[in-house]
Amino acid sequence: MKILVAEDDVVTRHLLELSLKRWSYEVVSTADGPQAWEILRQTDGPRLAILDWMMPGTDGLEICRKVRQFPDERYVYALLLTSKTQKADVLEGFEAGADDYLLKPLDLAELRARLRTGHRIVELHSQLIEARESLRQQATHDALTGLYNRGAILDILGRELIRCRRQAQSLTLLLADLDFFKHINDRFGHLTGDIVLRETARRIRSVVRPYDSVGRYGGEEFIIVAPSCESGCSLGLAERIRNAVGSEAILTPDGPVVVTLSVGAAAVSGVDIPTPDSLIRAADISLYQAKQEGRNTSRMTGGRGEEA
Repeated sequence: MKILVAEDDVVTRHLLELSLKRWSYEVVSTADGPQAWEILRQTDGPRLAILDWMMPGTDGLEICRKVRQFPDERYVYALLLTSKTQKADVLEGFEAGADDYLLKPLDLAELRARLRTGHRIVELHSQLIEARESLRQQATHDALTGLYNRGAILDILGRELIRCRRQAQSLTLLLADLDFFKHINDRFGHLTGDIVLRETARRIRSVVRPYDSVGRYGGEEFIIVAPSCESGCSLGLAERIRNAVGSEAILTPDGPVVVTLSVGAAAVSGVDIPTPDSLIRAADISLYQAKQEGRNTSRMTGGRGEEA
């Protein structure tokens, strides 16, 4: 693990560098506070820091205060080096955000033990963040396709409509449905059906814009929320998605499977923005029209259901 040594005394700094390298740490060292802060604030900066209380420019206390105000969730384990022994001084260090302190002259065995504790705390913090993000992913994404699940994509739609209303912008909602998907499941089985769904999701993601959101609405139906997309670009986006899905057969263990997609679009703009349910209903009307007109096509209505 990378560790920062910020110590203006040359002898103490060299002693720390030699000892830490011997203990298999990757050492970054400096003699002043401002440089120490520049090192720590980098996104790949050290997660362990040994800071001298008194340093030129910025002292160890101020660096601790800055570290605790990081806007992201990085945790830096900060150990203060000091000659101060008064209880009030020690409390001041902890209140500034230090995790531990060590008195000078240094006891290297004690330092090593305290750094082991810091190492464990930093690793535990990283594991907790990873576990939380994994749970968040599971709560908001469809397990089969990796797309947003129904609840998450509807939340996104609601937020985007609020933003459209506030900023008088446009938005397109697409509902896309695989044609005759039940026949695929009946003929090849559900495992092949799952392969088709995953590949369909991948192909949709490959042609939408980076700021568009794609979700699995249910079964073989997908929903795409496209901000800043007016009615003029709605059908173009729908056709791009339809062609991406149906242009080539999907390879499966049971052989190639040809699939097509029907897409319904609804677009809104300005300040007169419908509710999420109204917009979904309008896109669903468009999708029904596409199905009635032979499938493997795209149709669009206005945001309140009127034909465009």
